[in-house]
Order: sequence, then structure tokens, then C-alpha cells
Amino acid sequence: MTRTARDLLKTTTARLAPDPCSNPVVPRIARGEAPRSVLAALALEQASVIPADRRAFQHLAERALVADPEAAAFFRMLAEGEALAEEQLEAFVTACGVGAAAAAAYAPRPGCQAYPAYVAWLALNGSPADAVLALTANFSAWGSYCATIATALRRHYGFDDTACAFFDFFAEPSPELDETATAAVRAGLDAGRLTESLAHEYGRLLQHYEAMFWSALLEPTP
Repeated sequence: MTRTARDLLKTTTARLAPDPCSNPVVPRIARGEAPRSVLAALALEQASVIPADRRAFQHLAERALVADPEAAAFFRMLAEGEALAEEQLEAFVTACGVGAAAAAAYAPRPGCQAYPAYVAWLALNGSPADAVLALTANFSAWGSYCATIATALRRHYGFDDTACAFFDFFAEPSPELDETATAAVRAGLDAGRLTESLAHEYGRLLQHYEAMFWSALLEPTP
């Protein structure tokens, strides 16, 4: 029996679900045990990740526009979402006590920036249809992390809704994005543009780079 796009998205997401032990930071935040210096590092690393991912998604949308319009629509939606998230991130940076001078002087950790570097690689080298499947699987874990962090920031750190808006944004389910991803995967399958083994490999690497991101937050400041 031929699998549907929804089946493929569901099974790929399940296969690529991260090991619960691979993230040393989110459980500490959930318990209120992560120092504010780690929260500040998270904020400042995201200040580099978000604009980089936005540009990568824009490039993927441009690459897919003619031959794969369904994938182009997915990546346009992602780029628009990153632009909104970037606007909300500033309040989190401020709530972490990071001033403009400290933000400007901050040196990003290589381990944290491996993820956006690989997304940029996908934007240049990956099939858009394969990238849709890989990224959608990865976003499931990211959304779960953000939901946990948003709750913990309010409960343990006294952050208000404005300071938590960045994480609320990613934690909130997006039926429209899910439908767009499904349409893109369906179109890729129908046209023979989607290679499941490659998409799985891309997703596997994304999950490893995300685990590297969280682990690197605990490293000493460069």
C-alpha cells in the first residue's frame, strides 16, 4: 500500500524523535535549576540563529518557486515565522538582563551555530522536498522544548508574557503550517522529487546539531 504524505511525516517524525537524554538544558530550565547565564546564552545564540535560518528559508523558497511551488509556499511561511520570532526575541534578551553592549560583545559558540550552518547547507544543496520532510520532523522536538521553557520561565524565573512570547510562538501548534508541509510532501512524492533516505539523513543530522546546540550552552564563554 502506498503511504500518504501524512503517514510519511508521522513516521519520519517518530523515527527522528530525539533521545530524551540528549538535551541537558531544557530539563534544568523546567526545574528552575538553570542559571540565568544559561538563559542569556540561549537568548544571544538565538539572536544569531533566527536571522540565519530566515535567510536560508528564503533561499529555499526561491529555489523551489518554479519547479516545486508547494515547497516554496512552505519555506515562505517558515521565513515569515522567523521574522516574527526575531521581533519577539528582543524582549527575552532584555528579560535575561543582557544590555546592548553585552549583546554586541557576545561571541557565539561554535556548537550552537552548527545547526544554522547546516540549515544553510540544506538551502544550497538539499532538494526542497527532502528539506521539507527533514525540517518538519525536527520542528516537532523544537516546539516541545519551547513549550517547556515558556512554562518554566513563568513559574521559576518570573518572566512575563512579553518575555516568553518568543517561546510561546514556537510552542503554539500551527495547523496551517502542518497543512502546507503535507501539501509539499505530497507534491514531492507524486512528482518523484522526494527521496526518503536523503530526507531521513538530513533530519538525523539536524537532530544531532540541535543536541549539540543545547550541550554547547553549558560550555564556558569563549
